[in-house]
Amino acid sequence: MDIYLILVIALLILAIGDLVVGVSNDAVNFLTSAIGSRVATQRTILIIAAAGVFAGAAFSSGMMEVARKGIFNPSFFSFADVMIIFMAVMITDIILLDAFNSFGMPTSTTVSIVFELLGASVMVGWLMLRRGEHPELELLDLINTSKAGQIIAGIFISIGVAFSVGALSQWVSRLWFTFNIRRGVKKYGALFAGICMTIIIYFLVIKGIKGAQFGGDISAFFMQNALLIVVGSFLFSTIVLFALQRLFEVNPLKIVVLAGTFALAMAFAGNDLVNFIGVPITGYQSYNMWQDSGLAAEAFSMSSLAEAVRTPKELLFIAGLIMVVTLWFSAKARKVTDTSVKLGSQGAVDERFKPNLISSGIISVATGFSNFFTTVVPNRTLERIDARFKFEEVTEKDRPAFDLLRAAVNLVIASILIAFASSLKLPLSTTYVSFMVAMGASLADRAWGAGSAPYRVAGVVNVIGGWFLTAIVAFAASALIALLINMGGNWVAVGLFVVALAALLHSNRRKK
Repeated sequence: MDIYLILVIALLILAIGDLVVGVSNDAVNFLTSAIGSRVATQRTILIIAAAGVFAGAAFSSGMMEVARKGIFNPSFFSFADVMIIFMAVMITDIILLDAFNSFGMPTSTTVSIVFELLGASVMVGWLMLRRGEHPELELLDLINTSKAGQIIAGIFISIGVAFSVGALSQWVSRLWFTFNIRRGVKKYGALFAGICMTIIIYFLVIKGIKGAQFGGDISAFFMQNALLIVVGSFLFSTIVLFALQRLFEVNPLKIVVLAGTFALAMAFAGNDLVNFIGVPITGYQSYNMWQDSGLAAEAFSMSSLAEAVRTPKELLFIAGLIMVVTLWFSAKARKVTDTSVKLGSQGAVDERFKPNLISSGIISVATGFSNFFTTVVPNRTLERIDARFKFEEVTEKDRPAFDLLRAAVNLVIASILIAFASSLKLPLSTTYVSFMVAMGASLADRAWGAGSAPYRVAGVVNVIGGWFLTAIVAFAASALIALLINMGGNWVAVGLFVVALAALLHSNRRKK
């Protein structure tokens, strides 16, 4: 019996499980704003998000380079070595993400897959050197340390930038519209929505079409005519939305929120899909390369992984279907989304988190800045600003967590930041950006009052702490599993695969 064929089949089965837990976690990225603002029925929101997910999967750029050569140098690893790495990564990933989903905590699938690859690669590389292989090299020579450093830097930068830009954008938008949305939309709605739609369209082009698996001529056309597309989109969107508002009383902000939901769902699938299937597909392609070589698994170098290889479109289609089904039926996706919605709610909710020392310290610092601001700015200016932020508490039992203006800002600013970072080829997490933009907008919108602030800040601290915990646990657990497989052989990998699958099924059965 070909044990490596069994491992490849196990990797493909784990890919299905990883798609399920990954979508359950990352659904928060594009569902929070639409669900929190109640822009439409949940059924309508899920249909639009599902369409975006499927479109993103169909236009995905395919294979994730980090799975092939971004973390380790494949030319120094044999086929047997990379199979240990890939099995350790997928087993760790499926258990780790499902654990976060069970607690309703959004985390980053990008960070988890990267640090799992890093942990398993470091362990396998260290074992190789101990066996006397590549005596001229050191451990760091086997690992792409510069890429890992970029990813870690991207994490810190994206958290601060997303929160700050989200807060500033929401503050300016609320100052412009106030909480009297009807009057503000009547005056400026079409113009504001036209700007937002232009950004969303540009975002779709940059994130969707640029990496799509079709001819380069189409992609080149969009890139060469970017300015014309932006100007044309703005004029067309503004005129059409103005006409819809005047003739049919359509709220332009609703169009923006629904379009933004589709755009972010498409971006998630087009970019994060590779986090779930990149490693299994690389394992499958590695197996085919090894079979064609006729060499022993330990003797066949995986240097060919450094070459660019496209993912078969059939696999992308299947992956898209799995993601859509998961999005529609996953209870854990709704639980993770509920966490973000409650942390950004404008009114009082049942707070999930308790204040802690860190949240208390942050509030003390923020209070100091607020007091300084009030002493510097003239009282008359402060009064005018406060008047624009006057919020009338609504006693409706089923009121939205926040209004359409904040939902639109959340989606548009997240789109801008992700598109800009991608154009610079900076590694970041869509989860980090989306969540921190939403939290910054909540703060600027004065959703965190004196009574709720300790609980909300504590919740944000818990989520951010979970992100860093993801990196640490992913690295350590993946390294440990790689060590166990190396010591016990490939049948140990099969046993761990069965345990991981059983744990996932048991977890979802309990949740249901």
